[in-house]
Amino acid sequence: MFIRAYLRASTDEQNAERAKDTLNRFATDHNQRIASYYIENVSGAQLERPELQRLLTDTQDNDILLVENIDRLTRLNESDWKSLKQSIEQKGLRIVSLDVPTSWQAIDSARMTNNDPIIKAVLDAINNMLIDLMAAMARKDYLTRRDRQAQGIERAKEEGKYRGRQADPERHRKVHYYRHEKGLSLSEVAEATGYSRSQVCRILAKGTEAG
Repeated sequence: MFIRAYLRASTDEQNAERAKDTLNRFATDHNQRIASYYIENVSGAQLERPELQRLLTDTQDNDILLVENIDRLTRLNESDWKSLKQSIEQKGLRIVSLDVPTSWQAIDSARMTNNDPIIKAVLDAINNMLIDLMAAMARKDYLTRRDRQAQGIERAKEEGKYRGRQADPERHRKVHYYRHEKGLSLSEVAEATGYSRSQVCRILAKGTEAG
């Protein structure tokens, strides 16, 4: 059994690696170790995600797909979620999410072995139901936030206040400062500024004038 941790953030301005320590602590508390990480900045409403696809390609039967919350795995519509879930099940992957306690049984080999078959079947059914429920709630939250954002943008446009997404000049300057003046590694810069490593690379590539 290999534990494969999937970490996702929606935009480049968010740190997809934020939950890494939380997932590591969870695995340690269950006497397990995470074998590999799959980290990307892409919308959870998008089915085709490179790192998620790589995880599915790498996986073996009985592996664990570990996420902090179900919404890190999916904000998909019902049809796409069914497609993704089918791919996960066909690969023999078991989803373990920190916000779905019934899923934790999959990471505890001893409990799985000692469970009565009937009890295990009931727990599996409850777990699947809860994961589907959390997936539906994640989708609803995504749609609600998108509608509110659209309404806010429209209101700002009407008032002549809309400027689009703005970069954070001060935060970008810190990236250049830590990298060029302090000589920190890319990973150290990412940790110091809260950006992901890929974001740091993009900011550095744009140059100081990019803000």
